[in-house]
Amino acid sequence: MHEPTARRLTGLAGIATAVALIVEVPLYFVYSGPPPDANVLARLLIGVVALAGLLVFATAFRELVKRAVPAYEWAGTMAFAAGLVYATVTLVSSGLEAGAVIAADQPVDPTVTVSGTYILYGSIGRLLLALFLAVLGHTVSRTRLLPAWTGRSALALAGVNLAFVPSLFFGNDPAHFYAANGWGTTASMGAVLSYWLLAFGISAYRSAARGTQACTPVPQP
Repeated sequence: MHEPTARRLTGLAGIATAVALIVEVPLYFVYSGPPPDANVLARLLIGVVALAGLLVFATAFRELVKRAVPAYEWAGTMAFAAGLVYATVTLVSSGLEAGAVIAADQPVDPTVTVSGTYILYGSIGRLLLALFLAVLGHTVSRTRLLPAWTGRSALALAGVNLAFVPSLFFGNDPAHFYAANGWGTTASMGAVLSYWLLAFGISAYRSAARGTQACTPVPQP
């Protein structure tokens, strides 16, 4: 894969993932009580599509780093691995929720009733996403693959995700911002990630016009 192709694929995957997340997140706030099955299954299906897009994004980013700055291939691989594990954990969580909804004979709120997903969506997901964003941000900042704001914003978002890792100590009421399954810990982080991915994806796609210009890594202090 040539570098411009890797840039376009990274950009398109980021944009597609962002669009899916932007559609998914509001569905969590439509109902105040247990939502109908159609709502839960629809948002889970959209979420699965978003995670598939994230896998493409992480893979394309690794390929971009490999082509543009071979010395940082290790970082691209680490970002890919973190993104892969994050997507896998979240897919398992989605499967558990969907199974509970399908099996129930009345509407249930899987964010409350499926206790196994509390820290999968919450603390575990936040830690894995923080690792993914931190490595990605470090790589972009050091290699100048993309504009400086993309790397800095990734690092900032990684810090925000890290701040939610201790949320497992704060109960399981989704109406609470900082609960293990709270709207701040889960849905709001998905919303922030979606708009960041949209901006990052557009920047990556537009950067393909650079062709195969060599990236100059920032000198080590």
